[in-house]
Amino acid sequence: MKHTVSLKLNHEFRRLYNKGRTAASPYMAVYCRKTRLPYSRLGLTTGVKLGKAVRRNRVRRRLREIYRTNEWRLAPGWDVVVVARVKAVYAEYGQLERSFLALAQKLELLEQNK
Repeated sequence: MKHTVSLKLNHEFRRLYNKGRTAASPYMAVYCRKTRLPYSRLGLTTGVKLGKAVRRNRVRRRLREIYRTNEWRLAPGWDVVVVARVKAVYAEYGQLERSFLALAQKLELLEQNK
């Protein structure tokens, strides 16, 4: 991911959950908050409800790839957390991608000129 760093600290996730903007679909919920950084930060969350580690990691890989391939559309300077829901395990890649882009559009994460 060219202009993105991973979110790893618990307090950063909690800040987004409490003070960030949110949008949700049947496949995922996206939390975001504008920062003063010149780059974006991405956090992915997959709960135990999704299944065992293999399933959770597969969903995480797919979401990371969706973000990576669409990163050029997203405006820099945002903290973004994507929380996978149970339906994401059974969804096709295209459904997940459309859902992510729709939520990004709703949260105004997409750059206007692209």
